[in-house]
Amino acid sequence: MKNEAPPDPGVAAGARPAERSVASHLLFGGRREVIIDHGGERYRLRITGSNKLILIK
Repeated sequence: MKNEAPPDPGVAAGARPAERSVASHLLFGGRREVIIDHGGERYRLRITGSNKLILIK
C-alpha cells in the first residue's frame, strides 16, 4: 500500500495534475487584495466591488 499525502484543500477536486486550481477564499484569506511576486516584479490581485478579479502591475 502506497502512502499518499492528503488532498490539498486549495486544489479543486478533479483538477488535472498539470494545472493547479486554488479557491480564491484560500488565496485571499479574507482580504480583498494579495501581492504576487513574479520574475522580480510585484503584482496586485484585487477583488473589485463587483466581485471580479483585477491584476495590476
